[in-house]
Amino acid sequence: MKYFPIDKMLFIENRKKFTAQMKTGTLAVFNSNDIYPVSADGIMPFAQHRDIFYLSGVDQEESILVLFPDSKNDAHREVLFLKETNERIAVWEGAKLNKEQAFETSGVKTVYWLQQFPAIFKQMMAEAEGIYLNTNEHLRADTTVQTREDRFIIQVKQEYPAHQAHKSAPILHRIRSVKEQTELDLMQQACDITEKGFRRILGFVKPGVWEYEIEAEFSHEFLRNRSKSWAYTPIVASGKNACVLHYIENNMQCRDGDVILLDVGAEYANYSSDMSRSIPVNGRFSPRQREVYDAVLRVKNQAQQLLVPGTMMAEYHKEVGKMMESELIDLKLLDQTDIKNQDPNCPAYKKYFMHGTSHFLGLDTHDVGLWNVPIEANMVFTCEPGIYIPEEGLGIRIEDNLVVQASGEPFNLMRNIPIEADEIETLMNQK
Repeated sequence: MKYFPIDKMLFIENRKKFTAQMKTGTLAVFNSNDIYPVSADGIMPFAQHRDIFYLSGVDQEESILVLFPDSKNDAHREVLFLKETNERIAVWEGAKLNKEQAFETSGVKTVYWLQQFPAIFKQMMAEAEGIYLNTNEHLRADTTVQTREDRFIIQVKQEYPAHQAHKSAPILHRIRSVKEQTELDLMQQACDITEKGFRRILGFVKPGVWEYEIEAEFSHEFLRNRSKSWAYTPIVASGKNACVLHYIENNMQCRDGDVILLDVGAEYANYSSDMSRSIPVNGRFSPRQREVYDAVLRVKNQAQQLLVPGTMMAEYHKEVGKMMESELIDLKLLDQTDIKNQDPNCPAYKKYFMHGTSHFLGLDTHDVGLWNVPIEANMVFTCEPGIYIPEEGLGIRIEDNLVVQASGEPFNLMRNIPIEADEIETLMNQK
């Protein structure tokens, strides 16, 4: 792995949090992701399933974690099953974790090789009354591709029909959303790497550069700072492209007088950052561009003040909508007639600000969390208002990553990333 080792106490404590919410006499199983094929013998780069990583720190394929806190066999209360390494694998693929390294990574004392799983799992299930199965219940999940977890669930239900099945997802959504300090430190590193990338491109962008060249500059800076990849597919959208919310082609030339919307973020140790900034191609905002930019920044600064313990996210988004409505009236994009005639289920401001303001952030960019309970300290959210005006070929989005504090305003993990229009212009025009 490119990232430095993580203190195994994080994963030990994470497992304690999960098992504390398990029902008596149950066990829970977590599988690594598959390695996905492209065609011929080509494969996608491996990306670990975030749940087994969160609970063990193991970052390799064909791994299984079993948690059985009530097992009468002390050795079977936490068990890792790993792909057995050998000299041939080491030559062709690189060395895999051995049993000692697996303990140093995870803190799990009992480690078996994967081929032992069927026999040992059968012993454990004979003792257990129920099993926690891990399904993807993210509200925006695309579950059309069958995963290793999916295949395991089908097999368990066929082989153990008398066992009661429980869901891991509600527990994981609850505990993963509240971050430990080690996790916040890792997210800070991801944000710091993103900052380095952004500062690099401020001196690079000029009329005539291509969006993919900007993407390449970010990639260079991310990789040289131990980020293995982007946290998500980058958006480098100049001019009218910025009005396409998930524009990822990044294949247009940047024109003098346009603004580039950058929605990019580095990952570090599987933890995400998620930044949006909007910069002028020629280094100077026009008066109208600056007017819109400042409006979005005001909404961002006001909205983030609401990210405090006890806030309900549904109410938060309504309040941000009111802020945006006021700004759009001042920009003469809406008037009082629009407000009077608006559909309450689709407010007028949605014409120019059609997405949500905040989402959970962590091991996933759109991280798991419970949306119908008050937010808590040490949850991390984005704050990303935007205004998109297709008729003007202008889209502005500004986004920071914020840690909810027990008291006071949230802590901004992106506090050092240039955000004020004057600072961006100054940095872009340095010789």
